[in-house]
Amino acid sequence: MSWFLLMAQPAGGGAQSNPIMAFLPIIFIVVIFYFLLIRPQQKRAKQHRIMMEGLKSGDPVVTVGGLHGTVAAVDQDTVIVRVADNVKLTFNKSAIAGLVSQKE
Repeated sequence: MSWFLLMAQPAGGGAQSNPIMAFLPIIFIVVIFYFLLIRPQQKRAKQHRIMMEGLKSGDPVVTVGGLHGTVAAVDQDTVIVRVADNVKLTFNKSAIAGLVSQKE
């Protein structure tokens, strides 16, 4: 037998392994998924929610469709965005992707 096969056989022939050791790789994978996928997504969602709550008239925004404009008014569920002189569009708050940094 090769060295690998000797190492793969349990010591003592019929000894049972620790059940925690069997689940350790699964627990490790869950922890990695939490820190690499779930936690960053929760942080982004929290930042977006805070941005939506702090939205006010005059803020430059971009919609999920890529439309840039300035907030003219904010309601409970809707936002009126001014995209040009005398052109105002009404969007659901969920359609606002984020604030646009103002260029100097």
